[in-house]
Amino acid sequence: MKVLRFLFILIIVISFLGAVGFGVYKTVFYMKESKYNENLKEIASGYIDENYQVDFDSLKEINQDVIGYLVVKGTKITYPVVKTQDNNFYLEHSLDKSVNLAGWIFANSGNTFDGFDINIAIFGSERFDGSMFGSLKDTLTSKWQVNNKEKQVIFITKDEISYYDVFSTYKMPKEDYYIKNTFPNNDEYQEFLNLLKERSNHDYGVEVTTEDQILTLATINKKEQYVLHAKKIIENN
Repeated sequence: MKVLRFLFILIIVISFLGAVGFGVYKTVFYMKESKYNENLKEIASGYIDENYQVDFDSLKEINQDVIGYLVVKGTKITYPVVKTQDNNFYLEHSLDKSVNLAGWIFANSGNTFDGFDINIAIFGSERFDGSMFGSLKDTLTSKWQVNNKEKQVIFITKDEISYYDVFSTYKMPKEDYYIKNTFPNNDEYQEFLNLLKERSNHDYGVEVTTEDQILTLATINKKEQYVLHAKKIIENN
C-alpha cells in the first residue's frame, strides 16, 4: 500500500512538473514568435512616412503577397497586409513566409482589390502582448471611443490612400458572416449594414448606406473575437 501511495504521489509530482515545464516552454516560444514579428514590423515601419506614403517596392522585396498597409489610430495596429489564395497560410506564417504561430495580418482571399470590393475584410491574431490584432479590443473601450481623432482607420494600397470612419465595434462568438462581399440587391446590403451597426457596443453616429464601401477588421484565433467596421470616406490617389 505504501508503495502504491508513493507511486501515485510520484506520478502527480511528475505530471505537475511536466505541466509547469511545458507552460514555461510555451510562454518562451510565444514571446519569441511575437518578438520576431515585431522586428519585421519595425523594418516595415521604415517604409511608411508620416503622410502615409508607402514604399511598396521595398515591402514586396520581403514578400510579393503584400497588397496594402493598415493603420488603426489609437492602437498598436500599423502593419503591412498580405493576401494569398486562401485564408489559412498566414495563420501560421509571418511576413517573410517563415513558420510563425503568431501569423501575420492578412486580407480575405475573397477580396479582389480591383476597386469593386463592397466589404474588404482583414484578419489578425489576438496576441496578449498587444501585437498583431491584440490591441483591436481597445476600440471597444470608452477611452478610445470618446476620442474623435482616433476613430479612424487608414488603409493604403499602391494605388490609393483610403480613410475610413469607424461605425461599429463589438465582441462576439466566432463567426464569419461579416466577411460577405456580394449582395443580390441593395435591400439585402442595407440589412447587412444595419445588423453591423446594431451589434456595436457604441453609437458612433456614422450613417452607412448602400452607397458606401466598408472595411472589416477581425481577430481570428479565439472562441470570442473582436470586430471593427468602418466606412470609406476619402481617397487620395
